[in-house]
Amino acid sequence: MSFLQSIFQQSPEIALFLSLAGGYWIGKFQFGKFQLGGVAGSLLVAVVLSQIGITIDNGIKAVLFALFIYAVGFESGPQFFRSLGRKSIREIVMAAVLAISGLVTVVVLAKMFGLDKGLAAGIAAGGLTQSAIIGTASSAIGKLGLAADETQRLQANVAIGYAVTYIFGSFGAIIVCVNILPWFMGRSIRDEAVKAEAEMLAGAKVYGPGETPALPDLVGRLFQVLQAAGRTISEIERSATGAALAIERVKRAGAIIGVEPDLKLQTGDIVLVVGRRAGVVGMADTIGPETQSSDGMDMVVATRDVVVGNKEFAGKTVAEIIEATKELRHGVFVLQVKRGGNPLTLVADTRIEAGDLVTVHGLQEDLQRIAKRVGTVITPSDKTDFVFHGLGIVIGLLIGLAVIRIGSIPLTLGSGGGALLAGLAFGWYRSRNMTLGNMPTAASTLLRDLGLAGFVAVVGLQSGQQAVHTIAANGISIFLIGVVVTILPLIITMLVGRYILRYDNTAIFAGALSGSRSANPAFGEILDKAGNTVPTTPFAITYALANVFLTLLGPLVVAFV
Repeated sequence: MSFLQSIFQQSPEIALFLSLAGGYWIGKFQFGKFQLGGVAGSLLVAVVLSQIGITIDNGIKAVLFALFIYAVGFESGPQFFRSLGRKSIREIVMAAVLAISGLVTVVVLAKMFGLDKGLAAGIAAGGLTQSAIIGTASSAIGKLGLAADETQRLQANVAIGYAVTYIFGSFGAIIVCVNILPWFMGRSIRDEAVKAEAEMLAGAKVYGPGETPALPDLVGRLFQVLQAAGRTISEIERSATGAALAIERVKRAGAIIGVEPDLKLQTGDIVLVVGRRAGVVGMADTIGPETQSSDGMDMVVATRDVVVGNKEFAGKTVAEIIEATKELRHGVFVLQVKRGGNPLTLVADTRIEAGDLVTVHGLQEDLQRIAKRVGTVITPSDKTDFVFHGLGIVIGLLIGLAVIRIGSIPLTLGSGGGALLAGLAFGWYRSRNMTLGNMPTAASTLLRDLGLAGFVAVVGLQSGQQAVHTIAANGISIFLIGVVVTILPLIITMLVGRYILRYDNTAIFAGALSGSRSANPAFGEILDKAGNTVPTTPFAITYALANVFLTLLGPLVVAFV
């Protein structure tokens, strides 16, 4: 034991990464439908390791959490700002219900078990995992006019109540939001997240890593010219029924020849036809029999995103753009158009605006030709724009330093709330200016996973030993009261959300519920289960409100107990 203690004292980061490794290993085990998950597992392992005695700097915790919450905000910024307004009333009610039920639960239990103001406030801070309550409650106790030693005792009890209950406060929220809620709804978070994403994408199919459709929409086929002999390329392309296509390469007498609209095909020519499957597969009757291969006839196609920037196209309808780009569009196929991250339904009168993101498919030279006319090509990159994101995090942390006072009660977003707000704003700005702020999905995922799991592991390493010692010294009554304070308000809010607010989608509901408790570890597990960002928008709204509502509980608990 002394050997391990010596190692951890010299290099506490070993304990941090050991907590992550052990926690994610434990989190993989499944007991029926219950699975601990990597975040909760990291917290559990960290508490066990903390009994050795580990000192780890608070700055590490702050950095990890800022990275996590900024990445979450950045991913969901466009969707978040579109969701504000009347649609967010449910989230406002959710946050208010949890804060009120949390206050009532703490006050009732404090009176039932004869807890003093300090312990009650500490249990509220730990059971509801809102550290700001410690500050607001301690300040309120200091203004009661009590003797100095009594004030000091009550303020010390705030810290004791917090230390004993905070660990389960994080763990219990995971149990309710990730395990009980899906059981209660009868539908999994993953299935509901996929369903909600499909609705947001207007029915467009979303494929996971390594997945491709068995019947792709865009295909290439080789045909040997027979029936089409004597006809020009433009005539054949115009005669296609079902969908657009283009003849991209012609081979005559073993040699590749230049493709021009007025080139007449001859019997025996081999042509490469690229286009929508519905149009290409029926061309054998028009051109001649399909052939499987021919040397030199293969070509490389690419998919690129182009930001509409040319005023010639901005504000025009799809029909108008099609008419104006007949020559430009040869061999170029539009897969989708997105605005603010959401796909548009492309019909003749759909109006294209500056900043829309057009995904096009075709040969490199064809794509370059149309991109020069339409706007800016977004070149895929695995590089992160650290200038953009570094500035975003700095601004978020500066916002978190701001303090607004309501009477004697200080209200602040804190570093977490500030980083979340900055992430939302910078994510929205990135959706409007796609040439800035690149962050590959893999990089964003690493920030989220490492940031959150590392944050809760540091919490466990810092608080675990004190919590266990306090429970051993004072019995488990404070811990059990904290369990009730953690679970009961979440259950009440869950029932209100389901039967009064009519939440129907499990993934969206879970995001809103975890945010209303500012339960970041639970939200991390929800994101992991969802596999997409669907729960993020309701979480972001309720999380911002919870930071205010729950902070106000400190002086209220002191006043009512």
